[in-house]
Amino acid sequence: MHDSEILGRVDLLVDEEHALRERLQKGDLTAAEEHERLRRLEEELDQCWDLLRQRRARRDVGEDPDDASSRPAGEVEGYLQ
Repeated sequence: MHDSEILGRVDLLVDEEHALRERLQKGDLTAAEEHERLRRLEEELDQCWDLLRQRRARRDVGEDPDDASSRPAGEVEGYLQ
């Protein structure tokens, strides 16, 4: 997956996040449903950003960015900020 594809995925996830918040305000879904989906969206966003950082780091040191791979959500979510 190339950087532009990752950024495109990020945009789609952010759009979905906004749509979920609107649906909650309209009463189209419950707070629990919104919370669960938002949690999954945040995990996927974190994975996208992690992959993008890996690709950029590899490129910066002269390595092939295509060798970067998506890590499991549990691993990415466990990073210290």
